[in-house]
Amino acid sequence: MTHGMRTETHTSGLSSFRTWRDTAAHYALLPLRLFLGVTFVYAGLNKLTDSAFMQSSGVGSIGETMRAARDSAAIPALVDLALKSPVGFGYGIALGEVAVGLGTLLGLLGRLAALGGALISLSLWLTVSWATTPYYYGNDLAYLMAWLPLVLAGAPYLSVDALWRTRRRRAGGYL
Repeated sequence: MTHGMRTETHTSGLSSFRTWRDTAAHYALLPLRLFLGVTFVYAGLNKLTDSAFMQSSGVGSIGETMRAARDSAAIPALVDLALKSPVGFGYGIALGEVAVGLGTLLGLLGRLAALGGALISLSLWLTVSWATTPYYYGNDLAYLMAWLPLVLAGAPYLSVDALWRTRRRRAGGYL
């Protein structure tokens, strides 16, 4: 029995795609990346510009939100830690969301940005939305699951990461 050997080389880029299905499969994570990036930038900016949110107490404040979620949280100690400085925690979450969103949109350290998004979503799920029943009504768990493909894949195209990878390859550096 004779075995054939593939002699064609695979190149990255649009020229290597033969069908619309190949192209669609290649760009399958792009809508998710755009959605999560825009959503997290918006959520962070919304928090930063909401004067009621960035308060220790009062209606709609980060402090009241955390106090309300404390007794139903999966890990109340996380909430207690944040309650030591609710405004600082609020700024941390908001700036983290903006950084994660921008990193995801630009594809700048894509896996790290996605990991940050997953950790933010995990912390919100374990605290604020833990008591939501049935569990699938809480959006933080869905966001956590949405971040995981981007943690695994990063931002392999249309990204700063891809640009850096191409430049390293052309310069004979590491991949």
